[in-house]
Amino acid sequence: MNSFSATTDATTDRAQIWSVDEHLEDILAAVGALDPIDLQLLDAQGCVLVEEVTVPLSLPPFDNSSMDGYAVRVADIAGASEEFPAVLTVIGDVAAGQAEQPTVGPGEAARIMTGAPLPPGAEAVVPVEWTDGGLGAGPVTTMTAHSAAPEGASGEVRVHRPAEARAHVRAQGSDVQAGDRALSVGTVLGPPQIALLAAIGRGTVRVCPRPRVVVVSTGTELVQPGEQLAPGQIYDSNSFALTAAARDAGAIAYRVGAVADDAETLRSTIEDQLIRADLIVTTGGVSVGAYDVVKEALTGIGDPEDPEEATGIGAGSGVEFRKLAMQPGKPQGFGSIGPDHTPLLALPGNPVSSYVSFELFVRPAIRALMGLPEDAVHRPKARATLTADKALTSPSGKRQFLRGVYDAEAGEVAPVGGAGSHLIAALAQADSLIVVPEDMTSVEPGAEVDVVLLG
Repeated sequence: MNSFSATTDATTDRAQIWSVDEHLEDILAAVGALDPIDLQLLDAQGCVLVEEVTVPLSLPPFDNSSMDGYAVRVADIAGASEEFPAVLTVIGDVAAGQAEQPTVGPGEAARIMTGAPLPPGAEAVVPVEWTDGGLGAGPVTTMTAHSAAPEGASGEVRVHRPAEARAHVRAQGSDVQAGDRALSVGTVLGPPQIALLAAIGRGTVRVCPRPRVVVVSTGTELVQPGEQLAPGQIYDSNSFALTAAARDAGAIAYRVGAVADDAETLRSTIEDQLIRADLIVTTGGVSVGAYDVVKEALTGIGDPEDPEEATGIGAGSGVEFRKLAMQPGKPQGFGSIGPDHTPLLALPGNPVSSYVSFELFVRPAIRALMGLPEDAVHRPKARATLTADKALTSPSGKRQFLRGVYDAEAGEVAPVGGAGSHLIAALAQADSLIVVPEDMTSVEPGAEVDVVLLG
């Protein structure tokens, strides 16, 4: 279940021009963290922890060897050297996972493996490289496999160097002690955190789940990659870009094949997807053309004057279509649909407009649904010196986002490609967005600019 609460007003002046910040604030005010659930460890990867985890047992849970070698008493090897080695009787093996260990007495040693418990009576571990390995010659570099030479667990071993007490011994609780805090609320669970949870015996953990995002592209002209293009057709790149971007943001993303420019087909498709969606993203069909199917299909649904009459996707509070003071990405849609008030973000169809809109609006919504703190919801920003052959121009009253290549070491950013919203090849080269504020129509080379870092 999502935690969307609609804030759109059906009486809003449709001619209003929204700023980028106003639109984003409206989205984030309506989208909250998903309800916590208990997940198996691997299913919780990438999720935000909503419980404090304490350590039920110390790590390591017992003193154990950090080397393959011999467990010994310190006094028995004092003054040992290659010329005058300490000769000890080998009383057996201690392997990792072995429940019972031999007791090491005076003049004795136990052959021990990495991770194995330090046996009773032993005070230190000498690496096998400091011994003759029980072969009666000079120093060895490795142990012979037990299966190949079981006699290595008995006989004598010559130790060529002394060792201090606790040498090469991992002490019980030297990692964490029972009762210590293992992980705090708000931790994003990556591989190291999953490893720690497993090490302390946790099979499940309570988290804010990764949101399920459904991406729907629209356009009769769209063809799936790998199929043959007919005249007037293009390949559907938006749904692939946005699905990949949603996964990169941390979501579980599902891609729906392109829907033709038919309002009823689109409404049916979206309604079918509600069962698996915490957020729906559409691309295309939000402008002022005669074939802008998303606007046609979703305008007027969820009429608050007749809430009991609304069914299917119309059971939500509806979707509002807006004009934003930005380039690219002027036309946008936002609202909720369906009985669970599933949030829907409608993005423009030009590839660059679609991707920039995702970065500015959809990615923060996904991160908010994940329960991440505010500083992790937004992409990081930097100030950089513009390097360009000529001044950048920007329309008055609009915040422009230009693709750029950022050099962190030099503190510089260079534009890549033009300002056209269809220039997808340049987008593949960009790692940042250069921001030109609404009150600027020109930015000269050498000027300081804000940069949104994309990766």
